[in-house]
Amino acid sequence: MSQAEEIAFQGREERRDQPRTARSHRTTFRATLFRNELHTTFRRWRTLALLAVLAAVPILVGIAVKIETGDGSSAADGGGGPAFISQITNNGLFLVFTALAATLPFFLPMSIGVVAGDAIAGEANAGTLRYLLVAPAGRTRLLLTKYATVMTFCLVATLVVALSALTVGAVLFPLGDLTTISGTQITFTEALGRALLIALVVAASLTGVAALGLFVSTLTNSGIAAMATTVGLLITVQILDQIPQLHALQPYFFSHYWLSFADLMREPVHWDDLVKNLGLQALYAAVFGSAAWARFTAKDITA
Repeated sequence: MSQAEEIAFQGREERRDQPRTARSHRTTFRATLFRNELHTTFRRWRTLALLAVLAAVPILVGIAVKIETGDGSSAADGGGGPAFISQITNNGLFLVFTALAATLPFFLPMSIGVVAGDAIAGEANAGTLRYLLVAPAGRTRLLLTKYATVMTFCLVATLVVALSALTVGAVLFPLGDLTTISGTQITFTEALGRALLIALVVAASLTGVAALGLFVSTLTNSGIAAMATTVGLLITVQILDQIPQLHALQPYFFSHYWLSFADLMREPVHWDDLVKNLGLQALYAAVFGSAAWARFTAKDITA
């Protein structure tokens, strides 16, 4: 090979390597941005306080059931309590399902609403949003990173409830093979797998709330206003979902199928409402995620 051919060959190799290097830098930057967002979110006292409250709910429920059944009686669920509560004394694993059912209507979505509502508006209020956009992140990438961070919090918050409930259930009540809602019995190992699957479904059930909160966060520069608005919308939807006259609209509310995770405790599993729930959450995530992107990419960033 002549010297000219060798130089040309090296040039082609260098040009071929440049896109790989650029892609590597972009991938590293995305990972760094996501890691920094996680670190910022989970080191806040507000986030830690929310997780502490979520962890305390199973403890309070477990202690209440233990006190109520201290004389050897069984906990009753006829008073409108969470599903599975009458089975806790027989198997502490039911405390996991009860705690998730107790926290899903309000505590979990409220926590997600607070974190999501503060995602963009909080940065604007603190005057750091412009500095984030100075870096080669881009608005779309920053918005996706914020949403991924909120979804990570969804998963962590749900697992905190589940692990707290499992620990309390193991301490206060017996553990063992589990009797499903259908009356069949499954092994403790399989029951743990069902509990993990239920926790994942509960986390996925909050994707719509996360997208809604992120959209609201792009509408204002006040983190408190965004959080209050998101939580207010959550409460409003929950109230509307209980009004019989609105039964025709209720299947389209993001909270309508939240408790469908109980169908995972049937044998065989009933998938109809579960699929409807996940499909509805995907729809809300797509609609409000697109609205958040349209608003954020056109927003005049002054803070």
